[in-house]
Amino acid sequence: MSYLCPLCHSPLALKEKSFVCPQGHQFDKAKEGYVNLLPVQHKRSKDPGDSSEMMQARRAFLDAGHYQPLRDVICQLLAAAAPEALLDIGCGEGYYTAGFADVIPGEVKNIWGLDVSKVAIRYAAKRYPQVQFCVASSHRLPFADNSLDAVVRIFAPCKAEELARVVKPGGIVIAATPGPRHLMQLKGLIYEEVMLHSEEVEALPGFTAVQTAQTGWPMTLKGEEAVALLQMTPFAWRARQEIWQQLKAETAFACETDFIVRVWRREDDA
Repeated sequence: MSYLCPLCHSPLALKEKSFVCPQGHQFDKAKEGYVNLLPVQHKRSKDPGDSSEMMQARRAFLDAGHYQPLRDVICQLLAAAAPEALLDIGCGEGYYTAGFADVIPGEVKNIWGLDVSKVAIRYAAKRYPQVQFCVASSHRLPFADNSLDAVVRIFAPCKAEELARVVKPGGIVIAATPGPRHLMQLKGLIYEEVMLHSEEVEALPGFTAVQTAQTGWPMTLKGEEAVALLQMTPFAWRARQEIWQQLKAETAFACETDFIVRVWRREDDA
């Protein structure tokens, strides 16, 4: 299995240190081992995704184990499914992807991590050589039709039709989304009225929901950890400067997590 060219959608072949398609489009592997498959015309900004500062904070937060129970839940699901080809969409700096690689059987790992952030992928590839990482759009997956046994999405967007295209019949998509009470205490610092996360289930045409699990636990965070957590959330841009300073001064910020993990199975093509 190989990547598809993001420009002409032909298969890419690895020749020395570059991926090349029959049309002559070439994508060089970086020294860290990843490949950038995000052409400039597919970018929404010059440097999409998280910054280096955000990525370092995210790595420190995850390395401290604050979200390990979520990784454990997904790892258990993957161990039971035993996929031969797995893609982690929106993989960030690779914390979850590396955990998935540990539970997939076999010495040869067909495991990919994809993110729009080149900074994140550089961090991931440098630390986790057992995974193949690429910079690419989640809305234009650089993989062939019916080529993946499993796709994992943790808070990551992706077009439903793209998932239906790349996942094999009988394959699975595992999606982790916020539960109703996820980070209620953090949101309470930012919003005057705290709304529960919606429990509405997204539509995935071509897939059948086969399993749902909900998990959550309390966290007690030091100041820098609380700041890192805020940086990881989509409501960080709503936080006033005094909120950032308040979190930074915390010595034991109490906050709860709430996650919903759903498993979808790709229906057999008629």
